[in-house]
Order: sequence, then structure tokens, then C-alpha cells
Amino acid sequence: MAIPSEMKALLLVGDGYTRTPSASALEAMEPYLEQGTIAVPTPGPTQVLIKVSLASINPSDVAFIKGQYGQPRAKGQPAGFEGVGTVVASGDEPYPKNLVGKRVAFATGVTNWGSWAEYAVAEAVVCIPLLDTVRDEDGAAMIVNPLTALAMFDIVKQEGEKAFIMTAGASQLCKLISGLAKEEGYRPIVTVRRDEQVALLKEIGAVHVLNEKAADFKTALRDVIKAEQPRIFLDAVTGPLASTIFDAMPKRSRWIIYGRLDGETTVIREPGQLIFQHKHIEGFWLSEWMRQFRDKRGPAIMEAQKRFSDGRWSTDVTAVVPLAQAMAKVPAELAKPNGKVFIKP
Repeated sequence: MAIPSEMKALLLVGDGYTRTPSASALEAMEPYLEQGTIAVPTPGPTQVLIKVSLASINPSDVAFIKGQYGQPRAKGQPAGFEGVGTVVASGDEPYPKNLVGKRVAFATGVTNWGSWAEYAVAEAVVCIPLLDTVRDEDGAAMIVNPLTALAMFDIVKQEGEKAFIMTAGASQLCKLISGLAKEEGYRPIVTVRRDEQVALLKEIGAVHVLNEKAADFKTALRDVIKAEQPRIFLDAVTGPLASTIFDAMPKRSRWIIYGRLDGETTVIREPGQLIFQHKHIEGFWLSEWMRQFRDKRGPAIMEAQKRFSDGRWSTDVTAVVPLAQAMAKVPAELAKPNGKVFIKP
């Protein structure tokens, strides 16, 4: 196919990291992005050029465009970490060339050519050729959430305890983990912010769903922890909520942080617990997991595709926003609960 010389994209306004952190919600696009036209990139020897069909929006994307992620922004470059599309050109190495013409899920990583554009560049090794039975909506959200779900549930299983805790229980990631847990007899304890989310999450697989805004939350939390004795805490929120949960957990608990949806200070209430109760605090980053556990990467990718193909997993979609309308519509769509928002070039 003919590849144009220019493309439309949502371009980063800021550079590097911010000096004025803000809340995790995206209040507006204009301070962080602008719609523009830029030259279509040329892939390097190990890379591919992808005509983007659909790009997802994750909390990590919002943190990144605000300059609050662990990766610096490059002013004037397209944003977006993940998407799905067709490989239309490649570098000279054999594997990238082998991907030409294939539909792939991709992560842009540190290429600075994000997925919120008509074309994107990705390293060939992080592209996933997709089964025909995987929808674009699932392919565009194939890497960040599904692989993280499989990786973190593997941590839960290695620990040997059936009960574990998750914050942001209504997120797509936590729904995927809850489904895995239900199949294998594990007992998720999740927190939410709305009562209307409780029934849905229990149906998916959560055994206990606690509303962090409820007046009796702390009492209910301690009662559940006393009964279930969870020792793994998968946390996307941090802040006062996470501090409260970790403080109430039993000896030898592990607080695994993979996001920071709450910008408030995160306090370790009893540092002595780290000494005398052998509690641990650690981070999880999917990119590091994929580098460290290369032998698990392939099986996890195939497992995710099988689950999306046979219906055990499905991406909840809030909205698919055309690229031309993204500046105006994305913030309001992201503010809606329970589903993912996509950008369609």
C-alpha cells in the first residue's frame, strides 16, 4: 500500500517531566496535547511501521502526557503507548520484515512514536501477531492490561494464599484478574468507590467488594482481612487508601504498587511492621517483567489471545472516539466508569 509522507496525530505539548504534579484524572486535553500534522516516521532496522486501526487510553497514558510517568515526554511527538494495526513497512532485519502485512497488537515503548496517530513505530519484538478471532478492541488493549493481569496473578499463585487484595476494583485490569481468580478458586478482595459496582464485580469473581467511601469501610476492611488473611496487595491507587489497607494486613504481606491514581502523600503508618512483621513494599512494571521473565512472555501472550477469542475475557468499551474529535471528547468519556476509551484514526 502507498504510505503518505504526512499523518495526523495528537502531539505532546510538554517536554520531560512536570514540576507541578496534578490529579490522575484528565481534566482537559489542551494543556498536554495538540492536534497536528507530522511526517510519517521511518522504522529503524529492528522496528516496524504500523497503520493504526485503534489505540487505547490507559491510566499510564494520562500520567505520561502530564509528565508524571517514569518515562520523559518528547515535545512534538505523538502520545499513546498501545494499539492495534497493520504492519506496512519494516526495518531490514528478518523478523521485522516477516511482520509486514500482519495485524498486530503493539506497544510503542520508548520509540517516541505513539499510537494516537495514523501511523506508529514499534520495536518488532514487542509486536504480537493476532489471531483472526481477536477483535480490534481486544487487540488494542492486549498488552498493558491482559499481560499485567496474567503476570500479577502468577505472583498471587506463587505466594500460596487464596485471598488477595486489589484497589481500583472496577478497572479493566482488576476485572481480568478477578476472572482468573474465579476460575482457579482464589478469593479477591477489591475496593471501589461506587455501590453500583459491587454486584457486577462479585459476578465476575470478587469475593468481597468494599466501598472505600462507606462510613464503615475501615471496620469492614479489618473484619475481612482478619477472616481471609490476604498477604498479597495489588495496588493501583497508593495514597491514604493503600496506607490503610497495608497497615491492616497480616505478617509477611507484600504491597505491590503498579500505579498512582491518588496523588496524595502515601504514608507508611507503622514502619516497624517492615522490621518485625516482615512486610515488604515493591513495585511492578510490565516492561521489566517482560525483560526479566522472557520464558513466561510467549505463553502469557497466547493465553491472553485464547481468552479473548473464546469469550472468557472481553474488553469493556466506553467509547471509540475519532482522532479528529479526540481533543474535545476524550476527557468526558474517560470520566465515565467501568470501560475503556479508544482513539480511532
